[in-house]
Parts: sequence; structure tokens; C-alpha cells
Amino acid sequence: WLQEAAQKLKPSAPIKFHISSRTDTGVHALANAAHLDIQRAPGKAAFTAQQLVQGLNHHLKPEPIRILSARRVPSSFHARFCALSRTYIYRLLLGCAHHSQIPVFERDLCWAPAGGALNIPAMREAAEFLLGTHDFSTFRSLNSESAAQSPVRTLLQLEIQPAPGFLAHHCEH
Repeated sequence: WLQEAAQKLKPSAPIKFHISSRTDTGVHALANAAHLDIQRAPGKAAFTAQQLVQGLNHHLKPEPIRILSARRVPSSFHARFCALSRTYIYRLLLGCAHHSQIPVFERDLCWAPAGGALNIPAMREAAEFLLGTHDFSTFRSLNSESAAQSPVRTLLQLEIQPAPGFLAHHCEH
């Protein structure tokens, strides 16, 4: 969507769009970094950050994505390869006997497992074993794209935080 919206800004050359990481189907990204190089026609001033945000969001109107901010970066910057870490948030909604009980604004944004309360102290104790560098081959998909990527990941922080209405399982690597 972003690639198509950027092309509608009428650049003088095709735009190459790069994002820090892609999401799986059904997964939502918050504050995902991306970069694109826009060449304006000779004599046209470069877009300001505000013009770029407004122009891209105008062309993204029907899509479930928004540009929050923009800034000029050095030509050596690459959204994917310059990323230092990624943060993932997994949200569990407890107490729903059936998926129809999930609030409409929470659908597709959390997982509602069946069953009662969770043992938070035991979950925190078990989470300690995930910290550090590990090979996660067992948990990855066997499609051809992931086969080329290393299954070794380093988890720097992992928090389990109960909150009103949902339990947020947050891990960072």
C-alpha cells in the first residue's frame, strides 16, 4: 500500500520502499520504521516531512495504515538493516467463554484462550529461560523464505504484565 501511495506523489523515478520488518498475516505493526527515496522532478523542491506525511496519508485513506512521522535520513540509512531491535507485544484477553464475547475493537488484536486465570508467577519464572540467545528452529515456519534466515534470536527483555481487561505479554529482542 505504501509503495502505491508513494508512486502517487509523482516522483521523477520509481520509488523503492523498504520496511524494518514485515508482519505475518493477521499481525499488526505499531511504529514500524520504513524508508523510501523520492526523486523530485528538476526544479521541484524536496518534500518537507509534513508534506510527505500528509501526502502519503491522503493516498492511504482507504487502507488500515497511517504514517505517523517522517524525517530526512542519511543515504546510508536502511530501515531493515539499521534496526537495532524489535519489540513484540502479545495480548491475551481472559474470561471469554466464546470468541463472540471479544469486544469489537479487540478482534484480531488479541488472543482469547479458553480457560480460567493464568498463573502469573509461574509464567514469569518460565519466561526467564527464554532470555538470552537461543535457536528457535522448533517455532519457525518451514516456508522457503524463513529457511534462508537464521533461527537464532536474542531476547533482551521479557515482561508479563497483567492489566485491566487483558494480559499483555511483551518480549523484546
